[in-house]
Amino acid sequence: MIGLVVVSHSAKAAEGIRDIAAQMGGGDARIEPAGGDGDDGEGIGTDANRIGEAVDAADDGDGVVVLVDLGSAVMNTELALEMTDAEAVVADAPVLEGALNAAVETTSSKATLDSVVESAEDAREYRKLND
Repeated sequence: MIGLVVVSHSAKAAEGIRDIAAQMGGGDARIEPAGGDGDDGEGIGTDANRIGEAVDAADDGDGVVVLVDLGSAVMNTELALEMTDAEAVVADAPVLEGALNAAVETTSSKATLDSVVESAEDAREYRKLND
């Protein structure tokens, strides 16, 4: 099964997004949070080592899709992916909506790394209000 990693500057936000995506998207999805900075993850920021550990934990050999919140999360995720042997890609998607879409897709028996990324990135087009 394709794994997911949620990277946020806040450990609590990463955990919350993971919880929402798991509950609404399918309880079988493998989703790891990677948030916060510092040794305990309590600071605001991102940490390449923490992200790499989450990628490795989410990987069962089928690949991992990573969703990120802001600027340095992308940079630290790219660094983390250079340090892991997992096949992993970053989805260019809103972190919550993308994680939810990706979680749903991972539960499909036909899910691939590309289809999960595509599902996550489809969330870029969602409108919350009608004009």
